Amino acid sequence: MEDSFRIRKGLYLLFFLSLSGVVCVSLRYSLPEEKKSGSVVANVLKDLKLGPGELSARRAQLVSKSIKQYFQLDTRSGNVNVNDKIDREALCGKVDTCVLLSEIVLQNPLKIYNIVIQIEDINDNFPAFSQTELDLSIPENVPTNTRFPLESAQDRDLGENSVQNYTLSPNENFILEIKSGRGGKKRLDLVLEKPLDREKKAQFELTLTAVDGGVPQKTGTVLIKVSVLDINDNFPQFAQPEYIVGLKENTPQDTLVMKVEARDLDFGSNAQITYSYHQMPEKISNLFHLNENTGEITVLGLFDYEKETSYDINIKATDGGGLSGHCKVLVEIEDENDNAPEISVISITSPLAEDSPLDTLVVLFSVTDRDSGDNGRTSCSVEMDLPFLLKTTVNNYYQLVTQRPLDREKVPEYNITITATDRGSPRLTTKRTITVLISDINDNSPVFDKTKYEMQLWENNIPGLLMGSVHAVDLDMEQNAQVTYSLVPGNASGAPVASYVSINSENGNLYVLRSLDYEQIKEFQVTVRASDGGSPRLSSEIVVRVLILDENDNAPFFLYPLQNSTSPCNDLVPKSVEAGYLVAKVVAVDGDSGQNSWLSYELLKATDPGLFSLGAQNGEVKTRRPLTERDTNKQRLIILVRDNGHPPQTSTATLNILPVDGFSDPYLAIASVSHEASEEDSSLTMYLVICLAAVSFVFLICIILFVAIKMHKKESSFITSLPQFPPALPEIPETGVDSQNGSLSRTYHYDVCLTGGSLSSEFRFLRPLIPVFSMREPNVSENHRISSVSQETPEQAEGRNQREMVSNLLLFLNCPCTIEISAGLYDIRNTFC
Repeated sequence: MEDSFRIRKGLYLLFFLSLSGVVCVSLRYSLPEEKKSGSVVANVLKDLKLGPGELSARRAQLVSKSIKQYFQLDTRSGNVNVNDKIDREALCGKVDTCVLLSEIVLQNPLKIYNIVIQIEDINDNFPAFSQTELDLSIPENVPTNTRFPLESAQDRDLGENSVQNYTLSPNENFILEIKSGRGGKKRLDLVLEKPLDREKKAQFELTLTAVDGGVPQKTGTVLIKVSVLDINDNFPQFAQPEYIVGLKENTPQDTLVMKVEARDLDFGSNAQITYSYHQMPEKISNLFHLNENTGEITVLGLFDYEKETSYDINIKATDGGGLSGHCKVLVEIEDENDNAPEISVISITSPLAEDSPLDTLVVLFSVTDRDSGDNGRTSCSVEMDLPFLLKTTVNNYYQLVTQRPLDREKVPEYNITITATDRGSPRLTTKRTITVLISDINDNSPVFDKTKYEMQLWENNIPGLLMGSVHAVDLDMEQNAQVTYSLVPGNASGAPVASYVSINSENGNLYVLRSLDYEQIKEFQVTVRASDGGSPRLSSEIVVRVLILDENDNAPFFLYPLQNSTSPCNDLVPKSVEAGYLVAKVVAVDGDSGQNSWLSYELLKATDPGLFSLGAQNGEVKTRRPLTERDTNKQRLIILVRDNGHPPQTSTATLNILPVDGFSDPYLAIASVSHEASEEDSSLTMYLVICLAAVSFVFLICIILFVAIKMHKKESSFITSLPQFPPALPEIPETGVDSQNGSLSRTYHYDVCLTGGSLSSEFRFLRPLIPVFSMREPNVSENHRISSVSQETPEQAEGRNQREMVSNLLLFLNCPCTIEISAGLYDIRNTFC
């Protein structure tokens, strides 16, 4: 009955939609019942004017309007096949027109076709009576033409296949009279044609046969046993032959429906009336209970308006004498809103690409309600904060489409709750949650976890050493989030970046490829690119700054005395010096930087340890006491210089000091030789004065020339440095006598060499500039040279002195400045390379 109600409801809906013009195409087919599963009903391709394969391409679906899916659609061939065996009687009962409603839903674009399949009846049921035997008790004084209603046979078939005629077995007293009642039903009455005489015959056995109109014909019989009773001439009578009562569905059990009552004018047992059902189907007797004594009808089962809308109850009242009266009770069921809307999902697009355009179909579903009237009218909605829009189509179909751009990185999935509500009272609501996953596209570039990277690396590193690593994260997923690392081609300190650094493409580890020297390169930069695995690839870049840390890998180097000199360095010192006399200044440099270049000096070994002292910071060699006759003529000093690194580096140099008797410096020695020669020839005194004046003049010219050459030169071949702790210039004691006594004042020249950026370095004083031969021990050739000088003319002595001065100055052209110490006065003359 439920399917029958759905069929009627579907027909009404189809008729309404046809009138409103919503349904464009409606296909009608007929099918005999009891067809086997797989039987072909029809081919819809031609009727729908579709080509082969178009049903599959447009994702066609056959949606049944009944609970059971009786048909299925073959999208390849277009055939509508029987899915399950159909019993028309079980499906539609006594409904004249039995149809099954379905819809073919085509997507992309959406179009709906109604299919109406009429189920044709076949003669597959026999006429049947509710009882195999029927007992009648008839008083003998019943007048002729008295009618006794008989039960009609029930045939589940319709039309010609249903019951068409009745026959009664031949007898003398009774005939069968057939009349058509309401709804075309046949009413049977057993009519007494001849009076009864119990004394002649007390009982009759009659056979009633029902015949249908099918081919071949089918029949059903019932045996009627008529018992002739003694006189009871009054029948029970109801107040009215038919009662109508309304009853709401879902009425609880034991609820009183109504009370029927019959009256009998007889007395005694003939007036005692009992009530019973007459020709009642079993399903009705299971829904209603009849009290046989009081005639009260109460609710026994549950009613469902969607299955059955009315019930006919035939009640018989029988007195004690066996006479009966009949009435009918029509119970009409009133609909209540007891069915919530039903949501049927046709298709879901999941996963949904995050770059899907607007109006992309996400979910296609339909909403139905088994109730009727306002109880069956529904409305549908979804949450307002979703990027989806709900659109209504025909036949209560709904489309959920995208209305805003999607971003998987913000929301990877959506749980969409669809709410359907009917218009009944109270309103019933159904909710269904649908999960839609968002698929990823490559729309995010890798992002480094730092804005800049700075790594430190000690010099003299092992090739292949791990410097550090970079890390980038991609918000996409799977292949689009797989980050690989590479170096951007470029140069660092004049060499390709690839020759310095390599990178692990998977984890971003950076490795140094070769050993680096802080003194050659102090820092460099590389650019790292992080690329994802999407298509097209997205990438980002970051600069990595690599700082080289200095190690103490350079030993100090002596500038004076030179370590690699072919001949030892000799310094002359007058034997008449006092304590604190500056003999020489040891100068050393270190190629490292910072504290690794801080130098300290130490007197490692000396011929006479108590004679000389060495400044630990400035390297000045001074006398501790005056020289005596017992001191050796050659003092050998071994000097050690140590840097401040860890571990410290050291170097040693040897300095020879020659005490000289009779002059305080080389010029004084020359003057002494000339003075001795003057004793032999007093005229040489004048020449000596002239030579000194000439030398002074030539010295001034050389200084001017030296400054001009330095200004002209473009690049210096020696890197200068400024001192960090410039030592105080020592006071040079005047060991010579003044000009009145015929002695000369001493003059020392020192070169101060500065390296670039060495503000932490101290002044380094080089060996004396004038004259060169004074730095070596006197020998025979020099004595001969001194004696020959005393014999030169003033012009020859002036020329010789000029040549010697120029050669000495050219030897020290690389020094940026000259400090002249003369007679205790300091004169610094700066020159530029």
